[in-house]
Amino acid sequence: MQKLKKQLVFSASSTGRIFGVVFSRKVAVAGISLISAALLFGGWGAYSLSQTSQLKLALKQTQVALDYAQLNKAQELASLQLKLDADQQKMAVYARTLGQMQARISRLDQLGSKLVDVASLDKSEFDFGLEPAFGGPREQKSESLNIEAGLHETMAQLDGRLSQLGAQLTAVDYMLEKKRDAQSARPHAWPTEGGWISSHFGPRINPFSGNPSKHYGVDIANRYGAPILAASRGVVTFAGKMPDFGYVVDIEHGHGYKTRYGHMGSLSVKIGDVVEHSHLLGRIGSTGHSTGPHLHYEVRRHGKLINPRSFLPRG
Repeated sequence: MQKLKKQLVFSASSTGRIFGVVFSRKVAVAGISLISAALLFGGWGAYSLSQTSQLKLALKQTQVALDYAQLNKAQELASLQLKLDADQQKMAVYARTLGQMQARISRLDQLGSKLVDVASLDKSEFDFGLEPAFGGPREQKSESLNIEAGLHETMAQLDGRLSQLGAQLTAVDYMLEKKRDAQSARPHAWPTEGGWISSHFGPRINPFSGNPSKHYGVDIANRYGAPILAASRGVVTFAGKMPDFGYVVDIEHGHGYKTRYGHMGSLSVKIGDVVEHSHLLGRIGSTGHSTGPHLHYEVRRHGKLINPRSFLPRG
């Protein structure tokens, strides 16, 4: 019995030691596995974080590049728009200039034709309706010519036409002067029916600003609608509106004499009309920069302004 108890005790202790050894091994294996897993996860996490940081940096650099490209594109578009606006403004100026030159040529053509008729000159010599004659070698058209170059060429042609018309009118004026003496060309009639001089030629106080200024004619105050009369025989070289002067009539009298009638209420003549002295030109008004009904009257001799009082009848 005693022996059996000892065997049972020995067996139990052996089993306990074996179980302890087995359990210890399992714990060690589990610990090693956990440590290995932790090390592996940590390494993978660090790698993932590194890759994420690199991706973020790459995305940031890409966004900066895109922003820079968009900024450059916006600047290029703004520069192109400015250039386009400048070109459009330039074209508008060219168009206005061409229109003004063509209107001037038309007016000179009309005036020249009237002068030739009045002076009974040879129309074959002074035909203002014909284009000027030119000659020269034929030039090959270049496809590289742009609109601006074409406009420059057109303006140059119009300028040449204006120069020719000016020369023709000078010749006509010279021939007309030979048919009239200087005394008959000199302005001498009172340029309106009634009225009185309300502002003299030369220095005066500006009626609008109150500052000292210079008056290049005389103002003849009169009632609305009073007749405005030509101061001498001549040809109407302008009849229309001007800045500040309102409705205006200019008359070329020959021998260098020219008169101007401003602030008119209405016109009764047109460009190219031949008028005698005291011929009705229009009616008194207050058009343009004016304070009331009156006539602004100017006299020029060879382009120089002269005091009109010297040409007005006394009394």
